[in-house]
Amino acid sequence: MTVRMDSNIKNQFDKLCQQFGMSANTAINIFINQVIRSRSIPFVISASDNSEKIRREALSAFLSARLNAEKSEDKELYLEEINKEINEARKDRE
Repeated sequence: MTVRMDSNIKNQFDKLCQQFGMSANTAINIFINQVIRSRSIPFVISASDNSEKIRREALSAFLSARLNAEKSEDKELYLEEINKEINEARKDRE
């Protein structure tokens, strides 16, 4: 894999990785493995200042769906249902 980045950023990253006792290559491999394991980016990527509000709304939608699922006979909440609730919360905020 080849990545292009500003040399100043690369130097800062290399120095920080050294402080962690690892190479930049090791740090990137750790990041990639975490993304694969969690199937998500391990930090929030946001273009808006209200990311905390969005996160609360998504959590609220998730908990509401979970509560409704617990009241029904089917107590499992599937990934598709979770994603549906999150997408609905995102549509509501738009």
